[in-house]
Amino acid sequence: MTILQAIVLGLVQGLTEFIPISSTAHLIFAARLTNLYAGVEQSLRAEQTTATIAVVQLGTLIAVLVYFARDIANITAAFIRDHLTLLRAKARGERAAARLSPDALLGWYIFLGTLPIGVVGLSFKKQIEGTLTKNLWIIATMLIVIALLLGVAERTGSRRRTMRELCWRDALIVGCAQVLALIPGASRSGSTIMGGLFAGLTRETAARFSFLLSIPAILASGLLELHEAIAKLPAHSFLPLSVATTVAGIVGYASIWFLLRYLRTHSTGIFIGYRLAIGILLLVLLAKGTIQPLY
Repeated sequence: MTILQAIVLGLVQGLTEFIPISSTAHLIFAARLTNLYAGVEQSLRAEQTTATIAVVQLGTLIAVLVYFARDIANITAAFIRDHLTLLRAKARGERAAARLSPDALLGWYIFLGTLPIGVVGLSFKKQIEGTLTKNLWIIATMLIVIALLLGVAERTGSRRRTMRELCWRDALIVGCAQVLALIPGASRSGSTIMGGLFAGLTRETAARFSFLLSIPAILASGLLELHEAIAKLPAHSFLPLSVATTVAGIVGYASIWFLLRYLRTHSTGIFIGYRLAIGILLLVLLAKGTIQPLY
């Protein structure tokens, strides 16, 4: 991977990780256009591309950690403080029904919402890393499917409840929706925002919870692939990967800022239209044989 390829991948990752248009799909497009790992055997190239994408995602993880630093600090402090209080009360034999604060509960909701993708992701790790998930037929189909489901969620969701009104059912719904992100073209943010809208959350709340929920998912995926990337990627990949990750972090921060403000007053309609257009275009090009489903 060259520095130019790294910059392109970083820009694409930062722009698309949090916008509901599928970062994985666009990264695979970018990998094709820049001839990433050209000349490498197909199955190894698929594994190297997957490892590269997962590592570059760590840049957008840093963006989330920086943007939501105060929220993360509040959640962590409340989670520890409230559980220590409950343990002390139990040790003293008190029956006072001390309740967890909203921030402490949010910590549990993030944990609960992460379980589905963790279980499914580990169970189908080989398939996710293989060539099947790089197939443009699958990517194009999921771009369209999630666009349609997001459209239904926009029409049917009440969009009334805020972060302070989250409950465990919301976390489970959004967490199950996040599993779809394992299929390229679905979009992690698109799937989770869709799940949040179906659960009755406001658009901004759905996006905010989506971003917080991305922290453990991206961290686990990135660290897992980082270990494997050392063995799978060429020895000279460290510098380009560092550049791509840095670019992704800077652009990702700007993307979070943009989307949260945009969804306060706008629907996800523009993203739905974009997904449909790209998905249909890909299907037409594939049907005509203009492009091949696998790189």
